[in-house]
This record gives sequence, C-alpha cells and structure tokens, in this order.
Amino acid sequence: MPSPRPAVPRITDVAALAGVSTSTASKALNDTGQLREETRARVRRAAEQLGFTPDSRGRALSSGRSYTVGLITTDSSGRFSIPIMLGAEDALSAGEMALVLCDTRDDPLRESHYLKSLVSRRVDGIIVTGRRTEPRAPIDVPIPVVYAFSPSTDPADTSVMVDDHGGAASTVRHLLTLGRQRIAHVTGPATHRSAVVRAAATVSTAGDALAGEPLHGEWSERWGRHAVDVLLRTTDIDAISCGSDQIARGVCDRLRELGRAVPDDIAVTGYDNWSVMALASRPPLTTVDLQLEQLGRRTAQLLLEMIGGASPSGLLELPTELIPRESTLGT
Repeated sequence: MPSPRPAVPRITDVAALAGVSTSTASKALNDTGQLREETRARVRRAAEQLGFTPDSRGRALSSGRSYTVGLITTDSSGRFSIPIMLGAEDALSAGEMALVLCDTRDDPLRESHYLKSLVSRRVDGIIVTGRRTEPRAPIDVPIPVVYAFSPSTDPADTSVMVDDHGGAASTVRHLLTLGRQRIAHVTGPATHRSAVVRAAATVSTAGDALAGEPLHGEWSERWGRHAVDVLLRTTDIDAISCGSDQIARGVCDRLRELGRAVPDDIAVTGYDNWSVMALASRPPLTTVDLQLEQLGRRTAQLLLEMIGGASPSGLLELPTELIPRESTLGT
C-alpha cells in the first residue's frame, strides 16, 4: 500500500509549536497587530520549522488587502523604470507582496484605463514613475500613492527623487581635485529639468574654472561629437563634464578622432552610469550612478508605511554616487 501523504501544516500547528494562540500566530505571520518582536520571531521560526506557507487568498480575505502593488510608468524602454521596479520588489517581497507593472506609453487614456483596472483589482497602493524628472500631474485614486523619479506637482503628495544637483556637483569637484582648470559642460535640452539642474550645479561648483556657458543639445552621441567641434573652435579646455553618458561617449569618440587623448589632454565625465554607454566608451566613463534601485526600495518602503496607516508627505531627494573610471583617472 502507498504510504499516506504527510499532512499539510496548518496555522493551528504553528500556534501550538510557538506556544501562542491561533489569532496571535496569524497576526505575527501577517505582520499586523500589536505584538512583541520576540513573539513574531518565535512564530516565524515555528512556521519555517513546519514548512507552513500562508494561503494568500485567505490572508487577503482576512486582512481586507490584496497584497499587490501597481507600478504605473511612462518609460517604455525600461531604462529608468526597470531598476526602480527591481528595488521596489526587494522591499515588497519582504512582506510577500506582488508588483504589477503597467506601461502607459505616455498615453493619458491608457493610464486612465490602467488606474481603473488596478483600483478594481483592489491593489493596496500604487507607485508612479517615468523617464523624466519633470513634475507630473497627480493621479486621483482612493489608495496610497508614491511618486518615484517623476515627482507629483502637488507638494502634499509623497515623491522620491534623485539629487541631480548634488550628482553634477560631485563630477566637477572630482575634476577640480584632479587639477583641471578649464571645465566645459555639455548637456541635454534646455527644456528638460534634469539638464537645467545639472548645468546649474556645474556652473555654481566650477566657479572660475568654468569654460564658457553650458552647451545644450540632444541626449545623443551625435550631439556630444558636434559639441567637441564647437568647444575646440572657441574655448581652451582641459575637461568636459557631460549631462549624460550618451553625450560623454560621443565626446570621447570625437576627441579620439581629433587626436586628443582622454584623459591626458582632456578629461571627460558622464552622468547616469548606464553600463551600455559608460563601460563601452573608450575609455570607460567616470560617471554618476543614480542609485535607482535604492530609490525604488525607498519608494516601496514609504508606500508600505502608508498602507500601514502612516501619512508621510513631501519631496525626498536621495543621493547619487560618483563612479570614477579611466576617462578621468587614466589607466
């Protein structure tokens, strides 16, 4: 005869092993109620020892929550939203919560459809993000919302952003520390907030070492190559700070074509730490890492606090990290 199948452990078994009531065990596993951390830990150890897995449907019914969070983005390429999503998932998974990604493709009707769908699915909260740092109109939903990378225009909303001013200033301080005395700045469109903020930080930090006004153009390698021709015709420089890695890679390519060594003749810095550009550049770029996974984690943590009843609000700026490489340090 076949051996009987082992019984599936129940929450009553967990409660008995931990020496608590079934109600207390449920609260400990669902991270609800007013319990001592020692009690929660004992219940979790018992659940792990028995191989007990909470039933998600039962947990949702008993708590009135879906244990699901929506992420609305306009960043179809995933350049910014994917690392933010990865960071958010790290924070949400600790609470056994799932994340649903919705790409609006910059279409207001599509965004409206997704919002209605997420609310009808009774998600516990929503993260809103995008590919640009311009403030965006807030969404109107009856559940907690946190804005990541693309802040809300409503100062009462909770938004998490990158400290672009601090990031750009760090590249200039790095160049000054290396003894560079004539620093030019090449960046993206003057209509983009990130380009304007990074340029302003460069101007204020470089002081007398600034070589001419910042040059605004496309976020492209082509613009970086063209900007080099403009600069070398009009300005004596020993460093170029760039508003993006794409621009910086174009700058390095053109300098090499003209026989200017990077960094011996002219040092170059990028921005974003986009590995496709920063590591493939010749030489690899000194650049600013936006720490987007950390931004995603912090955003999700704030959302979890709001779901739990807290009411944080306002704008939070998170620091960047300078990543030095050969484009300023040499080999």
